[in-house]
Amino acid sequence: MTSPIYVALDTPELERAKAIAQRVRNHVGGIKLGLEFFMANGSHGVQEMAAIGLPVFLDLKLHDIPNTVAKAIQALRPLEPAILTVHAAGGRAMLEDAKAAAPAGTRVVAVTMLTSLDDRDLSSIGVAPDPHAQVMRLADLARASGVDGIVCSGEEIAAVRAAWPEGFFVVPGVRPASGPAGDQKRVVTPRAALDGGASILVIGRPITQAEDPDQAARNIAATL
Repeated sequence: MTSPIYVALDTPELERAKAIAQRVRNHVGGIKLGLEFFMANGSHGVQEMAAIGLPVFLDLKLHDIPNTVAKAIQALRPLEPAILTVHAAGGRAMLEDAKAAAPAGTRVVAVTMLTSLDDRDLSSIGVAPDPHAQVMRLADLARASGVDGIVCSGEEIAAVRAAWPEGFFVVPGVRPASGPAGDQKRVVTPRAALDGGASILVIGRPITQAEDPDQAARNIAATL
């Protein structure tokens, strides 16, 4: 069985990212490359990481007018990422165009609410201070738009899975019970996220900043 863990390689250093991926490759299901990595290394860096042999989750959280997002995804098509993120808040037309522009084998998932935000943050940007309601609203929009799934915290995963049984759900902000939360405000353990219905668990620092990343990945996998 393929591991649901995607290790988040949030570093601008290509060689460091490759070294960590090589060390943990037998205990994770894929690698997540975000803005920090992509801005430093571009498409060439993604191709080098893909050559390691693990599926690539390209976490760029695209959010712009529909035509711009569609063209950006068309430019990324040669990379054929396993998973690609856009922001659900971009609206239905943007989500529809994103899915239409993506390669057939790429899952397009919509980011609902960042796990670094809480109810006070929602209020500060003019949104009702109810993270659960906000995630459910955007999940409904994503489903209606035809994308493959959403990104949400482990706090909402059970409710979202119940409402969208066939959806594909990415859960970030996953931390082992003994690990620090860092800049994440809405965190869950890997076991709790999986039990709630997560398809993919995104885990970064608990693995990448461990003294022995491979052992850390093994230990987390053992809890699943």
